[in-house]
Amino acid sequence: MRPMHHWLRRVLVGACAAAVAASASAQQTIKIGDLSSYKAFPAFLDPYRKGWEMAVDEINSKGGVLGKKLEVIARDDGANPGEAVRVAEELVTREGVAMLTGTFLSNVGLAVANFAGQKKVVFLASEPLTDKITWENGNKYTFRLRASTYMQVAMLMPATVEAHKKRWALVYPNFEYGQAAAAAFKKLLKEKQPDVEFVTEQATPLGKVDAGAVAQAIDDAKPDGIFNVLFGGDLAKFVREGNTRGIFKNRTVVSLLSGEPEYLDPLKDEAPVGWIVTGYPWDKIKTKEHLAFVTAYQKRFNDYPRLGAVVGYVTMKSVAAAIAKAKSTDADHLAAAFKGLKLDGPFGPFYFRAIDHQSTMGAYVGKIALENGRGTMVDFSYVDGASVMPSDSEVRKLRPATD
Repeated sequence: MRPMHHWLRRVLVGACAAAVAASASAQQTIKIGDLSSYKAFPAFLDPYRKGWEMAVDEINSKGGVLGKKLEVIARDDGANPGEAVRVAEELVTREGVAMLTGTFLSNVGLAVANFAGQKKVVFLASEPLTDKITWENGNKYTFRLRASTYMQVAMLMPATVEAHKKRWALVYPNFEYGQAAAAAFKKLLKEKQPDVEFVTEQATPLGKVDAGAVAQAIDDAKPDGIFNVLFGGDLAKFVREGNTRGIFKNRTVVSLLSGEPEYLDPLKDEAPVGWIVTGYPWDKIKTKEHLAFVTAYQKRFNDYPRLGAVVGYVTMKSVAAAIAKAKSTDADHLAAAFKGLKLDGPFGPFYFRAIDHQSTMGAYVGKIALENGRGTMVDFSYVDGASVMPSDSEVRKLRPATD
């Protein structure tokens, strides 16, 4: 029995030592849980991961935050709200993360925002654009980085109104993001141009667009202008079918996100020239902040950045700034720190509004052109997010008094 006793004692001592070492290691890091649809949308989320990896390395090389290094635990959310909530629960309870970041699809972002509000854990929604995240479904613990659907539609509105087209066709993916974009477009354009008509709406299943049928339906409606919200593979199919059928000729096309390299690059010389878009002309932005970001990104990855890289980079910079301001990883302290948090990013300075937890980071608006056989943005300008947000009184009507 004595040999077994000594053996068991050694095992227990070893286990205790390992536990102490693990605990000591955990105390030296601040864990952040990131969940996004990495497998479903790699064109955006591979650069997103590279962006936050670069930011974390920069932060840690300068001593981390509160004397501790940031550690990101990344998980795939399956592009599914139910799976995302399961993953978020695992990150919080099993991994012990201080806060959550990420998500891509709007319906997934809403599910995680609801989880964050119930579990009282801070969630920085990096990418999902639905207005509900910071308005109707807003809560004390959820904040959003990117310009929302409403904001980006508002950015496109001056050029839309200037085109003065009366009959509009709308095409959008039939889930929260697409529905919100269509609603915002109709509302804002109707306010500016009361005589406008919406002659057809093509709400397509996400990832399963029947591009031929959609293009034909739009052409049959004889619109003067087209508002497009499709992205990714759906956008590519729609553009190619539309080019083949000539439905874009002599029509103004206004399109969300289509100037982003993630969606423009795969089209190559089929890029739809003349479309008015929000996007990211990475190779033409010459500000000091952006050039520094591009140089560092290219040096590290031997590749050019997509918009996802900017979003990932600024996500972790925001996380670090909030923790430093809060001087704590306590959820209530972090939530308070995010309100009014100011910082600089590759697009310049921005802040998180206290009233609705929305960042003022803006976007670029311009037109698509072909250069050297590929699509790019021209005649573009940066629109500060703060300039396209509704007033505080309007937000109070939309957002519940959760904090």
